[in-house]
Amino acid sequence: MPMIPFLSADEGRRTRTILLVAAALTAVSFSGNGASGEEAVRQLLPGAPPAPAPQQLAREKLPDESEIQRFCSNIADAARDRRYVLQADELKQLQAGIDQRMKALDEKKAEYETWLKRREVFLARAEDSVVKIYAGMKPDAAAERLAIVNADLAAAILMKLDSRKAGVILNEMDQKAAATLTGIMASAARRVDPS
Repeated sequence: MPMIPFLSADEGRRTRTILLVAAALTAVSFSGNGASGEEAVRQLLPGAPPAPAPQQLAREKLPDESEIQRFCSNIADAARDRRYVLQADELKQLQAGIDQRMKALDEKKAEYETWLKRREVFLARAEDSVVKIYAGMKPDAAAERLAIVNADLAAAILMKLDSRKAGVILNEMDQKAAATLTGIMASAARRVDPS
């Protein structure tokens, strides 16, 4: 077979191999079953036993509709029971999820009630008489005394004072003490969750 001039020696060998394989496949396909779909003719050698007759495949009998209906009616109760069990399991899982959420809501409610009670106690600490005393003091003296007092009580007193007077007292205080009191007052005035 002549080589194609543009191919290398290896490529030429590969091309020849591919062509030979293609020719062999073509020959096999023509020598197989005929175009009409008849069985292939077998050649027997002289003295060879005769070829066995082709076996006929037995077709399975398809079940008739009455058998299908009987089968379906026989498994209907089991299928219904299984469906009920699956639905019951799903309902139990949903109930467990609802119970868990209800528990979390109850915990949050208790937390909010505790916070609200703390806020009320905090505001009640500053009695009106104590507030009147600090309201009558000079701002520098009031700032000095409030810096010594418990921070919660000092913040409660400042919240009950007139905002102008409280601002002047905070201005006279040490920066750290004023920042602490301001933070406490801001968190007490908030109406949302402190966390």
